[in-house]
Amino acid sequence: MRTIVRRTAVAVAALIPLAACSPGDDGGPTKLTIATFGEFGYAPLIAEYQKLHPDITVQNRVTDFDTHHKGLATQLATGHGAADVVAIEEQYIPQYRKAKDKFTDLASFGAGDLEKQWAPWKWAQGTDGAFVLGLGTDMGSLALCYRRDLFQAAGLPTGRDEVAKLMPDWDAYAATAQRFTDKTPNVKFADSAGTVYTAMLNQSPENYFSARDDSFIGDRNPSVHNAFTLSGGIAAKGQTAAATTFTQAWNVAIKQGSFATVACPAWMLSQIKEAGGDGTKGKWDVTTVPGKSGNQGGSFLTVPKQSAHPKEAYELARWLTAPEQQKKLFLSDGILPSEPSVYADPQVVAHTDPYFGDAPIGRIFAASADQLRPNYRGLRDADVRPEFGRALGRIEDQTDGVDQAWAEAVQQAQAALK
Repeated sequence: MRTIVRRTAVAVAALIPLAACSPGDDGGPTKLTIATFGEFGYAPLIAEYQKLHPDITVQNRVTDFDTHHKGLATQLATGHGAADVVAIEEQYIPQYRKAKDKFTDLASFGAGDLEKQWAPWKWAQGTDGAFVLGLGTDMGSLALCYRRDLFQAAGLPTGRDEVAKLMPDWDAYAATAQRFTDKTPNVKFADSAGTVYTAMLNQSPENYFSARDDSFIGDRNPSVHNAFTLSGGIAAKGQTAAATTFTQAWNVAIKQGSFATVACPAWMLSQIKEAGGDGTKGKWDVTTVPGKSGNQGGSFLTVPKQSAHPKEAYELARWLTAPEQQKKLFLSDGILPSEPSVYADPQVVAHTDPYFGDAPIGRIFAASADQLRPNYRGLRDADVRPEFGRALGRIEDQTDGVDQAWAEAVQQAQAALK
């Protein structure tokens, strides 16, 4: 798969006893389930919630990204099988806003009063007018992770500020990629064309669909074409490792130091640590991403109507997304909150990471978050986006040139909409 997706993980299921506000149908604890894709860092929070609500049992169902979202579509269509609390990644939110009859309106439990808790664009993503579909979890404001040792070997600046000045935009990034390749031809500059492409798209207010009427504009939107041309051009020159994020190939490339840069949302840092292990500790650093900002990833906690305990489910979702819990998640797992009061918290801003050379990740990601602007995702975004990712993969495989891959991506995206 050549699309870029948020945290994925091997499917696991952990039963964690938790608190309850009302008895279950058998007179025992109220049983709630929460379904997420990848690890959201909820295990210790669930344990804490248990102490606060001693009569609820919560089952945490964790699956990979695709399995989770495909499963939810089936569960909603059949009317059974969905968890009480379900995480939905931002790219799927537009289509589920249109299927809001399948979800509990969280405003009925007072969620509307929580609006000021989130960044305005994040709150707007999870609502449809007064209807509150979901409460925001994290966001993926972007930075640039780079290998300081590989930059040094290529004769490039290595300090965070100097690297940021070297690559203020993506054209400068491409130029630096060429300089890097000229000096160190056996190491790739980027992990994949798809990562570069996605980062560039996430800095544009519109991608494949018009914010005005949701019509397909991917074939004529300059932001899409420019991102494809630049990232495809890097790939065509052999400057990417063709390692799609979170695949085994990506993990191996991280461990072996096969590439020097990756556009990284805050949640990706833990993935780099896991893949690199002790062997790359202190070699990575973090700086400002070209273009300054952009968002990749972020989710919402929703309550499907089929839940037998919607009020209790809402209370769990509300507690997990409260500022106090969001702060804990960042300090423990680097999961960046979508709540300004949290990412502006002095303790969060001052947070550093020794694995990344004591990079001031709190300050870097908070600054990126402050510059975020809404990024419109169309109702059919998930249908067309993969076609462009696959096309970039064909460039990396040397199957297609940039122009041919672009034409094929547009044609296949249009066909997917029929």
